[in-house]
Amino acid sequence: MKVKSSLKRIAAAAAATAVFASVPALAQEVVKIGYSGPLSGGAALYGKNVLDGMQMAAAEINAAGFEVAGKKYKLEIVALDDKYNPSETAINAQRLVQEHKTPAILVPHSGGSFALQTNNEAQKYLLLSYTSVPQVTARGNKLTLRIPPEFTGYIGPFTKYTMAKYGKNVAIANADHDYAKAWTAAFKPAWEAAGGKVVAENPMSYNRATDFYSGVSRVLAAKPDVLFIGGASEPTGLVVKQARELGFKGGFVIIDQAKLDEIAQVTGGYGPLEGSIGVLPVVDDPSPVTKAFVERFRKIHPNRNPSSEVSLNYTAVHATVQAMKLAGTVTDAVKIRSGLDKAMKALAPQYNPHGLEGVDERGGSLADTRVATVEAGKVKERALREFK
Repeated sequence: MKVKSSLKRIAAAAAATAVFASVPALAQEVVKIGYSGPLSGGAALYGKNVLDGMQMAAAEINAAGFEVAGKKYKLEIVALDDKYNPSETAINAQRLVQEHKTPAILVPHSGGSFALQTNNEAQKYLLLSYTSVPQVTARGNKLTLRIPPEFTGYIGPFTKYTMAKYGKNVAIANADHDYAKAWTAAFKPAWEAAGGKVVAENPMSYNRATDFYSGVSRVLAAKPDVLFIGGASEPTGLVVKQARELGFKGGFVIIDQAKLDEIAQVTGGYGPLEGSIGVLPVVDDPSPVTKAFVERFRKIHPNRNPSSEVSLNYTAVHATVQAMKLAGTVTDAVKIRSGLDKAMKALAPQYNPHGLEGVDERGGSLADTRVATVEAGKVKERALREFK
């Protein structure tokens, strides 16, 4: 009888302990933000950079404490691989909404963003779109944030710089995914309107191929002064490297998806990138806020530098959580979207290394964008206004 009595007391104590142990978990609910992007294939590094920025922000938010309308929450990023395939993005979105109840999903490519815009308003989740394609916000989708500024602001300055430095004949050898196609559709008429000529055009599958010699040889046969290239950074680096090996001496216009510092890791330095123009690498940004961000990232990821995929999507997560706080809800996507402009403006500088200035009525971020050229083997920061 004594043994049975002791066992009962032990069981009762264990049950009480379990109840008390569960109290913190009940007090701190979980909010999940979804991610669907490339985590395998040629664009895997690009997708991983995006995810690293999101997870870095989530860790900081959880460490500081995440409270909305008096309730404490923990932020979790749920990541799914879509292999840069919009149809996979759509499937992933259904999983994220139905299984994980995500009020927001971040997608780092235009094709996937367009796929989600077919039903995100009906299903009431916020699309965080990491693409600078203007059509993402021009469509009027009321539950979309376009994280980077529109790429069209780069085209005039990029054209003016390379045409003046190298000549008027350009060959197009960029990637063949939707984002690169949008860049090409805007770049070609701008180049021709400036007095230039497109002498060859051969888009390539940057996300599937690892050897671009035949494609690059085809456009170089037209003797271009400039190559228009870009996609994910690693395959873009291979295109640069192989073009130089085949004797190309001209300049490169590089679309904003590819990052000069990551390309240089493939080409063996900035030397092969001489005469290039592209977006300013985060590590070459002289701003004290950005330098501090780089150091925080390096502490988490030793021997790595953050790209703008890291920093801009880091800011997007911070802004989304700030919008939840302002809206007083972690589930109502309409209210969260309505608070994004105030949220972006209210962010502490440390959470906004690119200095995003707000969100317009269509859902596009606003910023004073800077670019970079490679001259004498070094990156040179340039303001867009220099080329106007």
